[in-house]
Parts: sequence; structure tokens; C-alpha cells
Amino acid sequence: MNDKPALRPELAVGEALRAVARDILAEARAAIENPGNSEAEAVHDFRRAMKRWRAMLRLFEPFLGEDAKRLRDEARDLARALTGARNAQSALDALSDLEKHGLAISPRSIASLRARVGEVKRAAETTLNADMRARLGSALDAAEAVVERWPLHVLTFDQVADQLTRFYRDTRRMIPEDWAAADAEDLHELRKRVVIHRYQMDIVEPLWPRFAKMWTGEAQRLRDRLGRHQDMLMLESLTAPHQPLARWRSRLVPAIAERRAAHVAGSARLAARLFVEKPKTFRRRLDAMWRVGG
Repeated sequence: MNDKPALRPELAVGEALRAVARDILAEARAAIENPGNSEAEAVHDFRRAMKRWRAMLRLFEPFLGEDAKRLRDEARDLARALTGARNAQSALDALSDLEKHGLAISPRSIASLRARVGEVKRAAETTLNADMRARLGSALDAAEAVVERWPLHVLTFDQVADQLTRFYRDTRRMIPEDWAAADAEDLHELRKRVVIHRYQMDIVEPLWPRFAKMWTGEAQRLRDRLGRHQDMLMLESLTAPHQPLARWRSRLVPAIAERRAAHVAGSARLAARLFVEKPKTFRRRLDAMWRVGG
């Protein structure tokens, strides 16, 4: 049985959500305090916890107002402080993607590409030193204290379900009618919405575990597909004039365009399945899951 904090019919809704908040903050703290984590692992795990935290704060915001928004802004700033080499890593991931799909460049040239991007990554890396760890720990202390003061005792499942449905509806509305003509920035914004929806759906998993795991799994796949599209854009940006990969532009750009199109088509298929239900139907599904329980 999954004992991870989430909504369960036998628990008060407000206290269940408070437990979810505590769990996310504990995850973030473990990321930076676990001596077994490398610096890269600590940064990755902390940023992932902040994405989960911000998704939950968006859900809580109508019930907590400025308190939740302030914490969400702080979490955004903490994650950005650790962004460092993320764009360069995205470019490396895109290069690996191209290699797996027949990139017509010699192994020697690929090694040169990796070396160039590696230089960019090293120059941008954030050091998770003692001062930064202290800053993050202090922010987590403050957030934990605020969570204990949240007035969640009167919260109902209907209120939470309304919020889950609102984010489902908003994400569904961002799905392009013509994926092939979709703007890159619009796809990036859609990905951010999918991330929010994916983490928010974790809280209903005990109500129907097999369905919820399938749902969040599909949402994660859509997130990853859109993320790989974004990775291609990062790689392409490094081929612009005076950029580190400019000399390889003529050979990289066509391959990048082909993989971008493949990721867009894959995203379209995933989104069509995941968001096929109208919001009212999605809302009724949540009601049925709550009535029946886990």
C-alpha cells in the first residue's frame, strides 16, 4: 500500500493536504542534506521538489491567498538560483536524441560538439556551497512554519476537485488546434501547465490507484515529449552565428527540425488521449473516485 500523503476519504481534507505540503518540503530538504547525493543530484532533486511544491501552492492559492502566492514566488526564485547549467544539459540531451536517430555526423565531430557544449555547461554551473545550502534550508524552515498555520480545517473535497478541474480545463484549452503550426513558446507554456497538472493529480492517487498512476504516467510522457522539443530549441540556439556550434549549423539544423516535428507529433497523440474528456466529465470522475474511495 502506498502511504505517501494524499487525499483519502477517511482523512480530513485539510489535514491530508497539510501532510502533502510537509512531505514535499521534506523531499526538498532531503535533496540538499543527503550526504549520498552528488551536487548535480542534489540540485536536480531540489528543483523537482520545487516544481511539485509550486504545483500544490497553485492548488491551495484560492484558500490561502497571498500566503500561497508568496511561497510560490519564493520557490520559483530558489529553483532559478540553481538553474545554472540546465540549458547546456538540455542541449546535450538533444544531441543524444539526434545520435539515436541517425545524426549524419562523424563520431569525431560529435565528440567535438559535446566538448563545446560541455564547456558552456561548466561555465554556467551553480555551486551548491555551504552558503547556498544554508539559504535553501532557511527558506524551507520558514515554509514549514507557514504550513502549520494554514487554515485548512474547513476545506472540502468539492473545493479541491473544483481546483483540479480548473487546472485540467486551463491545460486542455492550451492544446493547439494545429500542432504543426504551433508556436514554440506556446508549446513551452503548455508543458509548464502539464507539469502542474501532473503533480496535482498525485493527490488523488489513493482514490483509484491504477487509474491515477496511468493518468500521471501519461502526463509525464507528454511532459517529457514537450521537454525534448524544448531541448532541441536549446541545441539549435547554440548553432546561431558566433555561438559555440555555429560551424555545424548546416548539418545540425535539418536534423533538429526533423526531431522537433517528431516530438510535436508524439505530443499531439499523447495530449489527444489524456485530455479527451470535457472538464465536466473529468469533474464527475473525481466525484465518483471520492465516493468509492481507495
